[in-house]
Amino acid sequence: MSQRNSTVPSEFILAEIIHNPELQLLLLAAFLVIYGVALIGNLSLIILTKLDSHLHTPMYYFIRHLSFIDLANSTVIYPKTMVNIAMNQNVISYYGCAIQMAFYTVFIICELFILSSMAIDRYVAICNPLLYSVIMSERRCFALVSIPYLHSILQSLVITSNVFTSAFCGSVIRHFYCDNVPVLPLLCFRTRDIELMIILFATFNLISSLFIILVSYLLIVLAIFGMHSAEGRKKAFLTCGSHLTVVVIFYVPLLSMYLQPKSTHSLESEKKASVFYTLVVPMLNPLIYSFRNKEVKNAVMRVFKNRCKLCT
Repeated sequence: MSQRNSTVPSEFILAEIIHNPELQLLLLAAFLVIYGVALIGNLSLIILTKLDSHLHTPMYYFIRHLSFIDLANSTVIYPKTMVNIAMNQNVISYYGCAIQMAFYTVFIICELFILSSMAIDRYVAICNPLLYSVIMSERRCFALVSIPYLHSILQSLVITSNVFTSAFCGSVIRHFYCDNVPVLPLLCFRTRDIELMIILFATFNLISSLFIILVSYLLIVLAIFGMHSAEGRKKAFLTCGSHLTVVVIFYVPLLSMYLQPKSTHSLESEKKASVFYTLVVPMLNPLIYSFRNKEVKNAVMRVFKNRCKLCT
């Protein structure tokens, strides 16, 4: 037991996001602003889609869960990161690292499949509009959301438990938060086995979720080109425009990081990509769904008017 305990570090040292001390305060201010916008935007969408009865539809049901996942993913990482920058320290406790890795893995995997579920929803809305309410029933929507949560929780438990039940031979993580890949080099043994498991999981998650999205949009495009009305085609494009935008800005940096050759892979590029899809994307998503959506704007006005009436 004492030998095992000796291989468990009390804390891990994290890598700095930038090495220039003069830019630390600027980086902290930028993170505060972006995280604040992400927090307000996603919370507003969650509350709005819950309060306004006009938004009690499958599409906004998925948007609400996407907002929750985006908000949770940012919150898992950036409050701790901002505290470290403000206190000029780059450490995280052993159990804090395990918790951060577990929740980050849950939310990043879950977002992939929630975006896939949203693609299926857009496919049904465009290709089967008359049967939309029947096909996208409350029970089916619940299944399309609960399955990604269960799948991501299961994978997270498997990965995190395998990593943190292994012995550690180091305590310096070459990343600014606890992700499974940067933590693996610190293990004394079983590194290859755990790395292979993570690669298999990541490959399955990326390929299967992207396959669902691509097939859904292929069928959508075929349906749109089969429409005779120009107004119908325009409406169909607008229906899936916001979701397609979110998919592109989320998958492009993620795929570029995982598909980048090892010879050109660097810690700095990994940090930039990580900041983009864990902080910038959660800030952009509610803005995209708000500014590009008349129903959301109308819902904001309705909720605001109702609250004003209550106050008078």
